[in-house]
Amino acid sequence: MYNGTKPKSFPNVQKKGKNRGTGGPAAREAHMDVSLFESYRERIVSNCGKVILGKDEAIEKVLVCFLCSGHILLEDLPGTGKTMLLRAFARSVGGDFRRIQFTPDLLPSDLTGINFYNTKSGEFEFRPGPVFSQIILADEINRATPRTQSSLLEAMEERQVTVDGVTYPMAEPFMVMATQNPLESYGTFPLPEAQIDRFFMRLSLGYMSREDELAVIARRPAAAIVSELPCVVTPEETARLKRERTQVRVSPDVAGYIMDIIAATRTGGRGGGVSTRGGIALYQASQTMAALHGRDYVIPEDVRDLAVCVLAHRSGGASVSRTDSEGYIRRLLGEVKVPLEEL
Repeated sequence: MYNGTKPKSFPNVQKKGKNRGTGGPAAREAHMDVSLFESYRERIVSNCGKVILGKDEAIEKVLVCFLCSGHILLEDLPGTGKTMLLRAFARSVGGDFRRIQFTPDLLPSDLTGINFYNTKSGEFEFRPGPVFSQIILADEINRATPRTQSSLLEAMEERQVTVDGVTYPMAEPFMVMATQNPLESYGTFPLPEAQIDRFFMRLSLGYMSREDELAVIARRPAAAIVSELPCVVTPEETARLKRERTQVRVSPDVAGYIMDIIAATRTGGRGGGVSTRGGIALYQASQTMAALHGRDYVIPEDVRDLAVCVLAHRSGGASVSRTDSEGYIRRLLGEVKVPLEEL
């Protein structure tokens, strides 16, 4: 049984020599250069770290989600830097960025856009809404009505928006980064499980260390620092890494470990458990995390490090608190057998 520390699995993994998966080392190196992933990660984390101190792990997970074409739900107390993190990340990766403040009177058409009658041309024209941006900050998403929340579903899952029977594709990369405050429930509308499942990860920043918080208190405003952040990667780099992340190998034992975790959520008495979409998300996130750390293969530690943020919000629905759902996944990780490499 897992004792709370990382298992010493795969201590003798070979990067060269013995073939550990499909295709030999020479063939893999011709297609994938993991140093590109490491360089990409270092630039993004370093740039965002100028604004959000001591939260490199959270920044890294946002990056994993971005490369997997997923969406982030950032849930935490007010004033912990949620919005600043997302703004800093958007500046670092470039692309069109739009912030949308969700309120009870926000309508679906305020997001997706409308067809309006052009008196000069005598025809109806489509005026796209703010959702037609590459990176969307949906601030306090749970303050909008369910009708407005659901207007994001098509864009988040299918990368398209349908207005009056006409479908419009979204620009790539496209990512929704939503925030919500778990404390203030008055005037909010809990996200339906169908929408919660669309989020690739749920993250929480928490408070900074004493030293980092002292540095933040004494420095100039974070908004001024964010406004000066440069874009540190190119669209070509992003597109390439999005393609190449799928080449990271997952051994049958590790893939079986992922499925064991997913199956455990379905037999633990917490609703229907994690969906197949959640299993795919954990598989893809593990591949990307391995590449960002310079490996072209996944180890169980990759899976364990990501399981809570990928699976917790998918187990139990909106009625279960973040603390309870995360504790539930951690308990399951302690019960599921971790595969070990035979020396």
